[in-house]
Amino acid sequence: MTKTKTKSVGKRTGRDAAQDHAVLADLVMLKAMTVPELREKWAAIFNASAPNTSRQNLELRLGYRIQELALGGIGRDARRTLDALAAEVASGEPGQMVSDPRRPMPGTKLVREWNGVEHTVTVLPKGFEWQGRRFKSLSGAARAITGANWNGWKFFGFTPRPRISK
Repeated sequence: MTKTKTKSVGKRTGRDAAQDHAVLADLVMLKAMTVPELREKWAAIFNASAPNTSRQNLELRLGYRIQELALGGIGRDARRTLDALAAEVASGEPGQMVSDPRRPMPGTKLVREWNGVEHTVTVLPKGFEWQGRRFKSLSGAARAITGANWNGWKFFGFTPRPRISK
């Protein structure tokens, strides 16, 4: 007999299958509703009259709100990022560049042995260099070394980003 493993997608927060089924049922019901019924549902969920918009937009926004109320909204860090982006767009001025915290300082040498050959990649202020060739990403350098698509961070042994809890 073969065992099958299932992998849960998304963060489980102790909610049960009944709640998942209730949310799914609410989402399916949106497709069966008429536009006036969708407007009534909007008023009940948002405590405001529905905007004058298309049926599809009403369904999408109601569906998102139903899931948000049942399962939780976006995390604090994501909201902070969105707020910063909105402020940047509103001001018309470019904001501060966000860099990957895993990225080593420019000048750092990354060494990896591949097929018995030691390869050294140098971190540049804007990219990476291997054997005199420049790459925008570490994955590009890893691809040049191996001839196959690799996640550059994994190829050079960097640990994954720490998970941010909500």
